[in-house]
Amino acid sequence: MAKYDYIAGKRRIVEILENRLEVIDSNELPSEESFTYSNSYTSWITAIFVDIRKSLDLFSNEDKVLVSKVIRSFTSEVIEIFRKSDNLREIGVRGDCVYAMFTTPSKDDILDVADMAFYANTFMTMLNELLEEHDLPSIRVGIGLSAAKDLVVKAGRKDTGINSMVWIGESATKASKLSGVGNKGGYAPIVLSSTTYSNIIDALVKGNGDIARSWFSRHYDAELGTFYGANIIKTGFNEWIQSGMKE
Repeated sequence: MAKYDYIAGKRRIVEILENRLEVIDSNELPSEESFTYSNSYTSWITAIFVDIRKSLDLFSNEDKVLVSKVIRSFTSEVIEIFRKSDNLREIGVRGDCVYAMFTTPSKDDILDVADMAFYANTFMTMLNELLEEHDLPSIRVGIGLSAAKDLVVKAGRKDTGINSMVWIGESATKASKLSGVGNKGGYAPIVLSSTTYSNIIDALVKGNGDIARSWFSRHYDAELGTFYGANIIKTGFNEWIQSGMKE
């Protein structure tokens, strides 16, 4: 391998440490183009993670064509559900998980992300019916959502084109952990942080009546704190699935 130039490395580190860095408190997180190596932003972010349950069993299947078809079908449409929003700031696949990060300056924006979770939850019914029709194994997922005011930093190596947004705070880390709880140990597939729940429940009650409160079950965990489980589906979508998915 090429030798690492540690002398030049020291100069780069000193430049970073001594450079003036502006932390901008913004109501709405701007697009990635607004980030530089001289700024960072704090803003309200909502993260959503969709994590396959028992993925090790799937990945260890010797039929790699089967595995490829299942994973590609799952990731394709979950990404499609998430990518339509103008508030999307990052989307990606990490192993058995699809995740997305959204700027959510208002409660309505947080509700929009929750609505994507309801679509993703309903989509899993469609996917599993289609997998069964093609003699492929069904899968289950946990869907985690977390809203928080977090720090977002552009990190990487300047002038190389190798960089990424780093989400520092509660939104991404908690959403990831909550997705690991969903559809496991008796918990519902959709799991929301208490902040997410408190920001959407009034709108759900306004649109659906007080019955909306019964859609959620409250839980507490020493690590995760208070969170809420739900198994909410999109009625029209689900009726189409149950009626045979006619195009």
